[in-house]
Amino acid sequence: MTVEDLMTTGVMTLRARDEISQANVEMKLGNIRHLPVVDEKGHVVGIVSNRDVMRALGRSGRAKKLPVSKVMTREVITVRPETPAHRAAEIMLDRKIGALPVVGEGEQLVGIVTESDFVAVAQELLASGTGRSAR
Repeated sequence: MTVEDLMTTGVMTLRARDEISQANVEMKLGNIRHLPVVDEKGHVVGIVSNRDVMRALGRSGRAKKLPVSKVMTREVITVRPETPAHRAAEIMLDRKIGALPVVGEGEQLVGIVTESDFVAVAQELLASGTGRSAR
């Protein structure tokens, strides 16, 4: 199984200049917790989590107008569609992150894989009775 088998391809994104209030609205409308931030060429330049947004909004009423560039994580770990899914899960566990943007050959965003994608796989395996405990 590869990341391509799990990833979501219709990814909502932000630009660095977009306001935190827009990120908040997009996350609520899409019922999502992570938004990649891309440049005009579709390259990932950051990622914003719902925690980043809530933390910023909790600090000040004026935070709504701040650009997401003020709260985004800039050093984003990405994976390729052909990355083995177990390797992506390992990265997420090791780094304690909830999402990995997926980039193609031109380094443009092509998808995102999240902890929810892995929970869905686990649920399917457990429901089918093929999931085995490692303990």
